[in-house]
Amino acid sequence: MSVVNIKDSDVDIVIGALNSDLTQFMNEWRSIFSQFHLIIVKDPDLNEELKIPEGFNIDVYTKSHMDQDEKGFLVDAVEQHIVNLTTPATPLFFNTLYDPYREGADFVRGYPFSLRNGVTCALSCGLWLNLADLDAPTQALKPGQRNSRYVDAVMTVPARAMMPISGINIAFNRELVGPTLLPALRLAGEGKLRWETMEDIWSGMCVKVVCDHLGLGVKSGLPYVWRKDRGNAIESLKKEWEGMKLMEEVVPFFQSVRLPQTAATAEDCVVEIANAVKQQLGPIDPVFSRAAEAMSEWVKLWKSLGSGSSSL
Repeated sequence: MSVVNIKDSDVDIVIGALNSDLTQFMNEWRSIFSQFHLIIVKDPDLNEELKIPEGFNIDVYTKSHMDQDEKGFLVDAVEQHIVNLTTPATPLFFNTLYDPYREGADFVRGYPFSLRNGVTCALSCGLWLNLADLDAPTQALKPGQRNSRYVDAVMTVPARAMMPISGINIAFNRELVGPTLLPALRLAGEGKLRWETMEDIWSGMCVKVVCDHLGLGVKSGLPYVWRKDRGNAIESLKKEWEGMKLMEEVVPFFQSVRLPQTAATAEDCVVEIANAVKQQLGPIDPVFSRAAEAMSEWVKLWKSLGSGSSSL
């Protein structure tokens, strides 16, 4: 499979603004962010004006826009995501030497030559250093635990294997899987912090099922980002517990769901998943029925407005 060349102008970086003053954050990432177009989405509950330093190509989206449509060494995280997305993935046969397309690696003995072209990678999932993406019970039991292991590796997640995906430090091919990344599962009492919700876990399982069905790949590993923000684990547990219980229903559903061959695009797949969610999970808890409805409405909006010109 040939390597795709991606121009800087083809890349959009989406940043969620939960705090009004982005000066320090933007300056810390200036050497990387200044190369690309930035989309900053302001938290609808944030009343203060955003403080953004000059020197960036930025579009800011606020609640009014939403209402219109009813420590270590510097690593270029964006560049690594682009590399992950523009080199093939190998979901059908696991390569024990990690990503065979990285410099210094290759396919191991016994790897079928018929599978060495790989498939298109549609989703790249990076990891967190310092404060890993742990659930509230684990944070409460191990408040001093830190992730200090930097593993210089990327690997493809095998086909039919589910995985939790964080909405932070990911990149995806918008044309191939953009419609799947919808935070549809909204808990009644969820918090504002990333680890107090389940919406990205839900959308991650949706995109993995779609990738498996469409013959696309998902990679995990590099790049790492440094996370230093954290909340109160006990308070987070109160908000997250509902979602943790629902996961016992969600995971078996996504493990067993199969999409018809007539579902040939990501939009088709999301509609099929939404129908299955409504039929199989809806009777268990109304939160699933609301998720199914949100997914269906999202696809309608996606089709009516278009996905945009950039692919990443």
